[in-house]
Amino acid sequence: MKSITLHQLQIFEVAARHLSFTRAAEELYLTQPTISMQIKQLSKVVGLPLFEQVGKRLYLTEAGRALYQTCQKIFEQLNQLEMTLADLKGLKQGRLSIGVVTTAKYFIPRLLGAFCQQYPGIDVSLKVLNRQQVLERLSSNMDDLYVMGMPPEDLDVVAQPFLENPLVVIAPIHHPLVGQKRIPLARIAQEPFLVREPGSGTRMAVERLFGKHHLKLNIRMEIGSSEAIRQGVIGGLGISVLSQHVLALGGWQQHLAILDVEEFPIQGFWYLVYLRSKHLSLVAKTFADFLLAQVPRMEMDFLAKKQHRSPLDPNPNHLLSGRGDEKHSPAPVAIPGGSENHG
Repeated sequence: MKSITLHQLQIFEVAARHLSFTRAAEELYLTQPTISMQIKQLSKVVGLPLFEQVGKRLYLTEAGRALYQTCQKIFEQLNQLEMTLADLKGLKQGRLSIGVVTTAKYFIPRLLGAFCQQYPGIDVSLKVLNRQQVLERLSSNMDDLYVMGMPPEDLDVVAQPFLENPLVVIAPIHHPLVGQKRIPLARIAQEPFLVREPGSGTRMAVERLFGKHHLKLNIRMEIGSSEAIRQGVIGGLGISVLSQHVLALGGWQQHLAILDVEEFPIQGFWYLVYLRSKHLSLVAKTFADFLLAQVPRMEMDFLAKKQHRSPLDPNPNHLLSGRGDEKHSPAPVAIPGGSENHG
């Protein structure tokens, strides 16, 4: 057992968590043969098989389950050691790992850039994933912090709202509904929709609203990227509902319009999320404080952009950030729910 390496345990932990050598290879940026070889060598050292395959599915053996539990304890202790050492060093050095849902990529990198300029010794890792992948990493406590629009209700988490996240209905600029006022939800339900994958916070929020009115989305196509959906709407494939932050980068005004639809925008928040039982490192705490301090500045930039928005926007008084004159985020909540949360 003394010949087991930390590298082998890292590979095994990822493979055991996913129950897939292929997904382990993708996460670790290794080839599948390398994963298989390392697992084979580890099994030889242990003296027992760690996985068994039944049909096309992979399962942990009893020895595999015992080793997986041990790996979790080892890596948790190493993480605690890393946080202790980082705290002793102060903010001159350290590591910050953040997982975000895909739509958050439109504003989080900008905030991270400002953070890294202020703390150049901090090594930052940003993982942009779909909602299900973020939840998997959150439940396994794999990162320091997470950003999402709909915190999980089945995990004991701290969720700090820090920025409004309005969902709006977008259509091609020459769509016949552009310019109409207070379009009924039932009328919108007749239009072909481009939607995110099942489990997406945006899709869940929209389906919840339509279900409340006993309406069903007319789904033409499922697309796993907000940017691809935006391009699909421009191409005339249908209409969609997106976070207004997707439009914050500009360049859309000549191709898209925000429709004035009853019950829209769906108002929600972006949340900074972590497990309640987690001990945040000094670096993670500092970034959380930095994030809350930077948001008002970002909103002022959105306000400046608002002055150059398309006249086809049916609601020109909405900031892209959606916060208006609000100065402070609501207090942290443990298990947010309801139709206001998405992403």
